[in-house]
Amino acid sequence: PPPAGASGALNPFDRRLKRKQKNWAALQAEPAKCDYLREEVGGRIADRVFDIARTFPLALDVGSGRGYIAQHLTKETVEKLVQVDIAENALKNAVESEIPTVRVVADEEFLPFKEDTFDLVVSSLRYVLIIYLFCSKAVSCVCASQIHQVLKPDGAFIGAMFGGDTLYELRCSLQLAELEREGGFSPHVSPFTAVADLGHLLARAGFNTLTVDTDEIQVNYPGLFEVMEDLQGKYTLCMGESNCSWNRKPLLHRETMLAAAAIYQEMYGNSDGSVPATFQIYYMIGWKYHESQAKPAQRGSATVSFGDLAKIEGLLKRGKK
Repeated sequence: PPPAGASGALNPFDRRLKRKQKNWAALQAEPAKCDYLREEVGGRIADRVFDIARTFPLALDVGSGRGYIAQHLTKETVEKLVQVDIAENALKNAVESEIPTVRVVADEEFLPFKEDTFDLVVSSLRYVLIIYLFCSKAVSCVCASQIHQVLKPDGAFIGAMFGGDTLYELRCSLQLAELEREGGFSPHVSPFTAVADLGHLLARAGFNTLTVDTDEIQVNYPGLFEVMEDLQGKYTLCMGESNCSWNRKPLLHRETMLAAAAIYQEMYGNSDGSVPATFQIYYMIGWKYHESQAKPAQRGSATVSFGDLAKIEGLLKRGKK
């Protein structure tokens, strides 16, 4: 793992703090009451697995947590599953699945598996694509490269992660409040990936036949303080996904919080007095190259022009006659 002092532009996250956050969150009372967002996204990932008409003998769930994807899968689709998470407490409290499962405590950035091991890799709402930044440009993606390495040729990677517009209401309210009360602001929510970067990062890691789509889930809360409690782990909606950036601010002043709550309500409040929190989700599918995979036709080999598409209805009518 990276040294304890690794920080700055090349590594935006404190991995040891992330492990502590997730271990603490996994021990909170009644975690199932807080997991509806992860369970919903886990189900949507499982749907994408079912869309692939094949059986996967061995699959890997990276950052599995309590098994949000596994509980939606069937043994007819996945014969054996390996769950990996950096937090041992999350794996101890994992939900039982009908699939034979092996649980491994390991950092998602350093997968302890041999090359060409798994037929399928899935991941839901973890920092699966940890982007290392240099001069504000994405230059590498350690986790995606690790996933590509452990996949067998013609193996599939299906993942989901929070998008760049996640919690924009909260972030904007906090920034405006800090600017007003303290004369500046610092990040209180971990940075997210832009959708424009995903295709480039997956391709750079070696994946092909890429698919990326986006979705939004909106959750309504009584106010800003309830949103913060969820995110910080008291009710753990995001189960341990508190900010672990190196440049995070250790605390928020009371006056700043009150100002942010008022701004949140004024700018984004619903008619019933609640406030929305938006979670943008990016879903991605990538395949490891194999010579049996379909290849794109050569440039210029098309026999029909897009300009002829307007004539299709006329041609079909003529064919029926």
